[in-house]
Amino acid sequence: MTTHVMSTPHIAFPSELVAGRLIQRRMRFLADVRLESDETLTAHVPNSGAMLGVKDPGTKVWLSESDNPNRKLKHTLEMVQIDGTLIGVNTSHPNAIVSAAIERQDIPELDHYHTLKREVKYGAENSRIDLVLERDDRPPCFVEVKNVHLSRDTGLAEFPDSVTTRGAKHMRELAAEAEAGNRAVVMFVVQRGDCDRFQVAKDIDPGYYEALTTAVKQGVEVLCYGCDMSRQGIRLGKPLIVTL
Repeated sequence: MTTHVMSTPHIAFPSELVAGRLIQRRMRFLADVRLESDETLTAHVPNSGAMLGVKDPGTKVWLSESDNPNRKLKHTLEMVQIDGTLIGVNTSHPNAIVSAAIERQDIPELDHYHTLKREVKYGAENSRIDLVLERDDRPPCFVEVKNVHLSRDTGLAEFPDSVTTRGAKHMRELAAEAEAGNRAVVMFVVQRGDCDRFQVAKDIDPGYYEALTTAVKQGVEVLCYGCDMSRQGIRLGKPLIVTL
């Protein structure tokens, strides 16, 4: 289980995490959890995806707790623990992890840019790109960040875990930027530390596979990194081997 004390995390959890067992995920953004104290509560689930393989009843989960008095739900589902492996399910974290890693020059492929902008409008389909990196002597670099948690075979991370027409649209827009002479990157962040390779789950979403492979032919770069997970925070880990 990857729970060792890590060097400075790229993001830290807002509170000490509380352990429990998942009773059920319901209405997409809610999870009923039984804490180790035997208290039952409902937590916010910051994940709109299918959460394939990480939402089974009885799964051990880790929750953060907010001190914001205006929040209706005080707890947030941050991680699940399966066979000793901590797996991040909060899809709001990868953008922050990548941003912090770029600012600390921890991603060699995205180093040496002077400015980093977040949530920038772009493209012909009225979208927002997660990150834009700039410096005066080179074209801008458009970076789309994707959260990954799915692993159906030992050591293999996969994306997506359900059909994503939005994801396919993002690939088309990145391809357009590459063809316009800009740099375009899709960055897969695997919120688990037990994988060493990555591929697209073609059987789950052949449309996304086609969109991504077409985008690569048009100049889009693919990066994939794992994460060092702990109950204190998350740090971007080592690069994974990408197979398309």
